Amino acid sequence: MADLTEWPHLADILVLGGGAAGSVLAARLSEDPGCSVVLVEAGPDITEADMPPEIRAPYPSRAFFTRDYFHPELYALLGDVPGISRPGRSPARYEQARVLGGGSTINGLVGNRGAPSDYDGWAEWGIGGWSWSDVLPYFRKLETDQDFDGPYHGKDGPVSIRRLQDGQRSGFIERAFTVMQARGFERIEDQNGPWRDGAMPPAVTLTAQGTRASAATAYLTPSVRARPNLVILTGAEALRVTFAQGRANGADIRMHGTIRHIAARQVVVSCGAIHSPTLLLRSGIGPATALQPLGIAMQADLRGVGRNLHEHPALGISCFVRPGHRAPGDRHHTQLHLRFSSALEDCPSGDMMMALLARSAWHAVGGQLATFYLWVNKPYSEGVVELNSPDPAAAPMIDFRLLSDPRDLTRMRNAFHFIAGLARDPAFDAVRHEVFPTIYSDRVRKVSRPTRFNAIQTRILAGLLDAAGFARAGLIRRLIAPVGLEDLLADDQALTDYLHRAVVGVWHPTGTCRMGRSDDPFAVTDSAGRVHGVPGLRVCDASLMPDAVSANTNLPTIMMAERIADLIKAGT
Repeated sequence: MADLTEWPHLADILVLGGGAAGSVLAARLSEDPGCSVVLVEAGPDITEADMPPEIRAPYPSRAFFTRDYFHPELYALLGDVPGISRPGRSPARYEQARVLGGGSTINGLVGNRGAPSDYDGWAEWGIGGWSWSDVLPYFRKLETDQDFDGPYHGKDGPVSIRRLQDGQRSGFIERAFTVMQARGFERIEDQNGPWRDGAMPPAVTLTAQGTRASAATAYLTPSVRARPNLVILTGAEALRVTFAQGRANGADIRMHGTIRHIAARQVVVSCGAIHSPTLLLRSGIGPATALQPLGIAMQADLRGVGRNLHEHPALGISCFVRPGHRAPGDRHHTQLHLRFSSALEDCPSGDMMMALLARSAWHAVGGQLATFYLWVNKPYSEGVVELNSPDPAAAPMIDFRLLSDPRDLTRMRNAFHFIAGLARDPAFDAVRHEVFPTIYSDRVRKVSRPTRFNAIQTRILAGLLDAAGFARAGLIRRLIAPVGLEDLLADDQALTDYLHRAVVGVWHPTGTCRMGRSDDPFAVTDSAGRVHGVPGLRVCDASLMPDAVSANTNLPTIMMAERIADLIKAGT
């Protein structure tokens, strides 16, 4: 890997953001020794040799709640949106990765793809090159599937995919598979095979050795880093894209307290669905009506920048697992997925998902709890990302407006009843005790931080819960779940109010710089990620997605970066 001081003044490609997409782009574009690539990432470096144990581990909860890997002081409005007005709505902390590899370095390690209809829908909108038949070769290219072969799978890609096998799952999860099948759900062994409803062991991004397969280590290998035409700058924050005669010509970055300019023939913004639109807005690309009052010099009046924000709205129902049926702390926690269909008019098949977490958190109380984590797999509610200030140090305003679309609210309400009935199925009685709704509150966030104090206090509470017997339900109601499940199920208005108040996201923001035709007034880029009306500038990350995919966003984002890297190489 070259040092920036040894380079010519002008880089061929400057990639801003070293998340999953940026890591892929840097690796693939630098395969051409004649193409000089600079990758800029605000967070710390991660290599295979020095990967911290909390990131390397197959159980991701400690990494996910370690503040060093996140954008500081990032908050978002989630639900509470019957009137959508902001006064009275309280923002919650919204975790977004700030580390090389991005979400792939600290996420839940789930490696699914979405429905073929997701991508065929993009093609139907006139976005060429993104149909299922177009993207499947790239899903195959990115992966080495440890378990399956055939037309759906790759065997020699950078990202390792595997599944927990029989005997590696907790007793609670094994019982859950039996309950699902008794309720008529097919057991599907290959989540990334033909799309259909059923209960399945999740595909996860773990190596054959059982460690995390981050894009930072899978793509930016030692041999890739050794390329003389690649520079990787970590701890370097992109402040704004710069321009000359209307063409992007580089970016200003802050590194070690010093602001410098990096010149480039082409700039690719890969900061994620929250920070890519934020960077574009600060650089003068976005709605003129929003930027001019902030005194930002306009480069392109694109109304869609920061609009079309999607996220999977989610809720949890947890249960206290009997000793002997709990998951050990060193094993991946998402051990069952249930894909099912709402049958609501105009909603596709497989539009709902439940992840069954065998362990709800890294700490002692989390080890006692299993969580039925429910989300709308194909949401329609749309939010927005806007600037609070042109100052790069100021966080953006994020409003997801979760459940604001009536279809999302109806599906969540119906699915909550379904999941509650599932969790209370008498077939689970031998492996669990109490069942209760759980809210991902600020209190839970604080306790989830992997600190010595949190470890001690949760160990004490776990001992009380195990010893409490008949008093345990009261302790849970007092300390963990202040709302009773029966109260919600008996009162439809109470449930609706609860859904608006308790809904959270799954850290899958998408859509804020979406692709579209040049005559689409809210499209930000074309089908190759090129920003409309701004030569030399592209976007490549989950913000390109026209709508939310029916999956965790890690593999779809990597797939998109693989394809756009090929388009850049081809001069498209």
